[in-house]
Amino acid sequence: MRISETFGLGKSQYELDFVDVDVDEDMRLFIDPYFLSKRKDQWSIDASATIRNFFQVLIRMIRENNIDEARSLFSNLGEPNETCLGLSKGTPSGRGIGAIQADLLFESISGSEAVQTGLIEDLEDCRIFIDGIDKDKTSDIATNIIRGQLIDYTQSQAELWELPLQSSVPSGFVWDASTQSWGQKYTEMLVVDSRKILLIPKGIVSRSDKYAMDQYHQHYVLNFLQSEHLRMNSTLVRHAKSGRSWVTKKDIAQHEAPRTKEYLAQFTASHPEIFQRFKDQAQHAIKPTENGQIHEEDISTVVDHLVMELKSTPPGTSTASKYHKLMLGILELLFYPHLTTPYLEKGIHDDRKRIDIVFSNCAETGFFNRLPMVYEIPSQSVVVECKNYSVDVTNPELDQLAGRFSVNRGRFGILACRTLDDMETFLSRCHDTHIDGRGLIIPIVDSDIVFLLEELKADQVDPASKFLQSRYEAINLR
Repeated sequence: MRISETFGLGKSQYELDFVDVDVDEDMRLFIDPYFLSKRKDQWSIDASATIRNFFQVLIRMIRENNIDEARSLFSNLGEPNETCLGLSKGTPSGRGIGAIQADLLFESISGSEAVQTGLIEDLEDCRIFIDGIDKDKTSDIATNIIRGQLIDYTQSQAELWELPLQSSVPSGFVWDASTQSWGQKYTEMLVVDSRKILLIPKGIVSRSDKYAMDQYHQHYVLNFLQSEHLRMNSTLVRHAKSGRSWVTKKDIAQHEAPRTKEYLAQFTASHPEIFQRFKDQAQHAIKPTENGQIHEEDISTVVDHLVMELKSTPPGTSTASKYHKLMLGILELLFYPHLTTPYLEKGIHDDRKRIDIVFSNCAETGFFNRLPMVYEIPSQSVVVECKNYSVDVTNPELDQLAGRFSVNRGRFGILACRTLDDMETFLSRCHDTHIDGRGLIIPIVDSDIVFLLEELKADQVDPASKFLQSRYEAINLR
C-alpha cells in the first residue's frame, strides 16, 4: 500500500513531491549521487555536499593508509530499509549492504588502484571503476550518508500533509559533515507497521542508466578507439572494394578493450579527457524522473479530479485550509520538475510572519530558469500566497506578499486567488511593485488553473512556463 493510501491523503503522485512508495515492495528507483550533485535546489546542494564530504574523508584515510579507521567509518553504512527503493523483491530487505557485503565492498574500494592514484574522486565514480559496486550500492551508500537530510525532509513533508510522526525514535547513523563523524539521535520519525520510513524527493531519483559503466565503455571508450584504429589503419580495420574503411566495436572489445572495470581504469588513466567528456555529457543526459515513470496514473483522470475539486471548493475562511492543500497539489503538478521541495506556511522573521507555500527553484529551462539568468530576479525560492477570498485581492495582499521577499529568499512570488474581476488593474499594481524594486508578483486565478490543467491533459509541453512568461510580459511591458 502506498504512503498516500496508508494515510488517506487522496493525492496522486502528480500532486506529491515525495516518491509515493509502496511500503510492502521496493521500487526500482535509485538515488543517483551524480544526478544529485548537478541539481540546483538548496536541499540537493546540501545533500550532495554531505556525500562528497564523507567520501573525501574515506578516500583520504585510505590513501594515508589509515585502513582500520577507514573500515570503521565504512562499517556504519548499514541496510537502508527505510526508503523502499532498490532491487529487493517482496518486502524491502535492504539487499544493498549487509555486514558481510559492506566488508567486501570496503576491500574493493581500499584495494583499488583507481582510489590510490586519485582517479576516483566521487562516490559515483565507483560505479565505473570498482567491482561489486553499481547503482544499487551507490544509492544505498548515499542514502546512509544523507539520512539526516532525509529525516528533515520527511518531517517537513509530514507537517505539510499532516502525517503522524512517532517521537523518540532512534534515527540510525547520521553523518555530520562539520565533525566528520557518525552520530545518532532520537527524533520524530514516520513509522508504518513498526517500520521507519524515509520519504525521498521524487526529483532526486532516477533509474541510473546514464552514469554507468556500460555507457562509458560503449559510447566513449570504444568510440575513441574506433577513431584511433582508423587513424592508424590498424590490423582491425576492414576495407571494402568501394574504398570504405571501418572497424567494429565488437572487434575492439574482443582484442583490446574488454568491458571490465579494471580495463576502464587503465584506459582512463591514459585518457582522462575521455572520462571527463563522459561526465560532462552525462549531466545533460540524466533527467528528473517523470511522475508517470514512478506510477502509471492517467493524467486525464487526475486533471478532471482536480478541476472538479477546485470548482467545488467555495471561497471563504472555513475552506481556506482545503484550498491551500488543493493548490499545493495543483502547483506541484504544474511546476514539477522546475520547482521542488514545497513547504506549507514556512515561518520567517522568527515565525512572526507565515508564508502559505515555498518552493525551491531548480529549473534548468523555461520561465523559472530565465528569472535569475535572464531577468536578474533572485528566485532561489518561489513564494506562493493562497487567498481563498470571494472578492478581489487588492493592494494589501500585494504588499503582504512583497513583504515576504528578501535577497536570500528571492524576489519572485505567485499570488493564487479565486478570481480577479479587474485583472488589468491588478496587473498594473504588479507592474508598480516590480518597477519600485519590491519584487515581481504574478497572479493566478481559478480560470488560469483550469486552463493550464486542460493544457496538460491535451499533452501540451510545460504550459505553466509559457503562461507565466506571457503574464510576466503583460506586467513588465505596461
